[in-house]
Amino acid sequence: MSDVAPTVLVIEDEPQMRRFLKASLESHDYHLVEAVTAREGLAQASGRNPDVILLDLGLPDLDGIELTRRVREWSRVPIIVISARGREQDKIAALDAGADDYLTKPFGMGELLARLRVALRRAAADGAGEPVFTLGDLRVDLAARLVFRGNAEVHLTPIEYKLLTALVRHAGRVLTHRQLLQDVWGPNSVDHTHYVRVYMTQLRHKLEVDPSRPKYLLTEPGVGYRLKAE
Repeated sequence: MSDVAPTVLVIEDEPQMRRFLKASLESHDYHLVEAVTAREGLAQASGRNPDVILLDLGLPDLDGIELTRRVREWSRVPIIVISARGREQDKIAALDAGADDYLTKPFGMGELLARLRVALRRAAADGAGEPVFTLGDLRVDLAARLVFRGNAEVHLTPIEYKLLTALVRHAGRVLTHRQLLQDVWGPNSVDHTHYVRVYMTQLRHKLEVDPSRPKYLLTEPGVGYRLKAE
């Protein structure tokens, strides 16, 4: 751990649990940021850039699993679920949504501290995503789910946006047709390569100055596509 206290975002609506976490973690040199709702948690996650998120699933405005999916659209920040839901199905759903770990309440502080150390080591090795991606006159605000070309907002369909964010998360890397199909449409669609071609054409018409000569959304012949990275 560095000399700077790691920032932990706690998204939890139970006051007693927040008080317990605040007293315990601050005594172990963590800096805490608190949120009571999913909406507040998203704002804190994008604005504070925490090192790790502790997330309760039973939030008043949005289920924590859906919140996990939304954060994963733009960030790789470690997410540790802390929940009273102990069923295997809940754990699988949270991990499939993108959570890194799952602790069932009640839990021991020693175990939580160990999980935090593991999550921070992984994050240091992997790096974390940035909430805004910029390339030339293209700007993608992943936290707000907005896309701009110059000063004009570009309106994308849900599939177009999901395809674009898949490319943004791997900017500079070639993504195969199969990878994009699995990420955007799911594992049952990996043989439908025409999906990617159709939606890539639509994206180019919305994001490129000259769709026939794209500057950003590049084709890797016979392999897939690559979003140019500066």
